[in-house]
Formats: sequence, C-alpha cells, structure tokens
Amino acid sequence: MNQQPNMNKTMTVLVCDDEKDIAHAIEIFLRSEGYNVITAGNGKEAIEILKDKEIHLVLLDIMMPVMDGVAALAKIREFSNVPVIMLTAKSEDTDKILGLNLGADDYVTKPFNPVELMARVRSGLRRYMQLGGNGGITAGSSELVCGGIKLLDDSKEVYLDGDLMKLTRTEYDILKFLMKNQGKVYTPKEIYREVWQDDMMGTESIVAVHIRHLREKIEIDPSAPRYIKMIWGRGYYLEKQSSK
Repeated sequence: MNQQPNMNKTMTVLVCDDEKDIAHAIEIFLRSEGYNVITAGNGKEAIEILKDKEIHLVLLDIMMPVMDGVAALAKIREFSNVPVIMLTAKSEDTDKILGLNLGADDYVTKPFNPVELMARVRSGLRRYMQLGGNGGITAGSSELVCGGIKLLDDSKEVYLDGDLMKLTRTEYDILKFLMKNQGKVYTPKEIYREVWQDDMMGTESIVAVHIRHLREKIEIDPSAPRYIKMIWGRGYYLEKQSSK
C-alpha cells in the first residue's frame, strides 16, 4: 500500500512554513521523489499561490506570522478541496484538532520522520488523484441509503432527511465506507487504512476527530448517536436503519 503514484513527476506540492530550514528540508525530500515544489512563508502567501497555480497537496504549518495555518485552512476550504496535511508541534493539540475540524486531511507532528512524512504525502496524493480530486473512495453503488441519510456518489452529495449536508472530503469518504458496510465494526486503524489508503501508526486520534465532526453534522444528539456508533475497545460502525 506504499506504492508511489505513477503521476508523481507532474504533481506539485505547496510547502507552507515560516521556518526556512524546515521548508528547505521538506523540499529536498519531495524533490528527491520527483515532485514539483513551491514554498510559502505564511498562510496569506499560500492562499495566493493556490488561487494562481495548480497545486495537488499542501503541507501547512500551524504557527506562522501574518496568517497562521488554521486561519489559512479555513480560507482554503472556501474555494478548494486540495488535500492538506498540517505540520504541528506536540504542544499544538488544540490547533491540530481544530485543523482537522476545518477540513485538514491529516497531520504530521514535528520533529517528523522523513519516511513518515513522505508516506503521508504519497497517501494524500494517491487518494486525491485516484478520485480526480472530487472525493469519495472506491467505486461502488452510486446511491447509498441508511435511514434518513442518502449518499449520491455520482454528485458526491449527502442528504439528511432531505437537506443537503456540507461535508469535507474526508468526512464524505468515512461516511461512504461505513454506509457500504452497515453493521460491521471497524477499528480506527482499519478505517484509516481504507479511507486514506495507507497503513500508518498513531492514526486513531485522526479518525476519532473526523468521526466526531461527522457526528456533529448528521446526528441530532452527537452524544447519543443514532447512526455512527462505537463499541469501546473495538471500533465504529454505522447502525442499519430502515429507509425513509
């Protein structure tokens, strides 16, 4: 599952970090694997680049001058679904979770392992390019239904009791996976493997945050969910519902 995308030589990664040494090191790693690289020193610069150039993935630091990574991510999600991997320090847990809630796809904690960073980059790019940049996971039924939830895969839309839901690409992917496998329990690691299409350590918190944010959008009472449920020590599942 660690194969590099065949189109990596045409892919461009935007590295946004105000620490020039770190940005330069990341650029070296990326270029060594054949990626094109553009760098930015703050969130405002990153947004300008994204609006002007074709970018396939963004590595976005949280703590930066002018505009930090969290504020930049919120702006990015107003016009782009490009994969975003947050670069965070261990002390930035609150911002890390906020970033995931705003639509970040993944995060890497500094100081990072170059092998792990490159694996997450490949995973994000592979998933994005396989889907033509539109979201969703592997092809399957174009319409999935569970109770009041209807997922239309052709248009990448999700309706709850007739109302269109605004989901991030990752939330959509998780929901689709669970809807295709209603009643089956999956550990966070298994969900990460299926949705992110890679197998990494320390992914439980990433999945948990996306699940929580998804519940906030589709559940009347997220603390007592009707749809996405959890069995402690085992994992998450979508409870089967009669169609409305």
